[in-house]
Amino acid sequence: MASRLKSRLTVIRRLIVLASALLSGASGHAGSASSAPEYEVADAYSGLRGMALSLTPRDAGRPNAGDSEVLAVLMETGYPRAVVSLVAIVDGTTSLYFSNGGGVIGAGATSAVAQASKELAAAAEGYLSQASRTEGTPLPGNGRVVFYFVTPQGTFTAEGAEEELGNDRHPFSKLFHLGHEVITAIREHSD
Repeated sequence: MASRLKSRLTVIRRLIVLASALLSGASGHAGSASSAPEYEVADAYSGLRGMALSLTPRDAGRPNAGDSEVLAVLMETGYPRAVVSLVAIVDGTTSLYFSNGGGVIGAGATSAVAQASKELAAAAEGYLSQASRTEGTPLPGNGRVVFYFVTPQGTFTAEGAEEELGNDRHPFSKLFHLGHEVITAIREHSD
């Protein structure tokens, strides 16, 4: 399990380095939580992230969603130069964004990715009672992972250290691993 996690984290870090090198001219800054570094934030990233965080039941294909139904999960991981945001919507729509620009949009068009994304969103409902309602959605600091759960009642959040989540020392570790299964499916099916 630990070697599989290290492999996944290595892939994500390589993607961030690549995105950083290709998109060093991205515009904007994100000054979020006091522990978060000031990241370069591309306008496209801000717009796409904002759309995911403001998702409505109709947007998610669930016009009759119950108040506690998770419409979307964002799993955001902070690295020294960028944030990686996984967006998994209950209908299988899936994207992976880099705060400094770039990413994979529409990965859920592949059935394996859509299925993994649906499983992540469904599992997230079991964690909602442990999350806190939030009005703000700051980016995570380096080495931190923030989950945002978008529901008809608003947005809920929880966070932890990437190392603790990855090594099964956090209550949200299973959700973290499910998120990485989605990222792995994206990687395997984006060639």
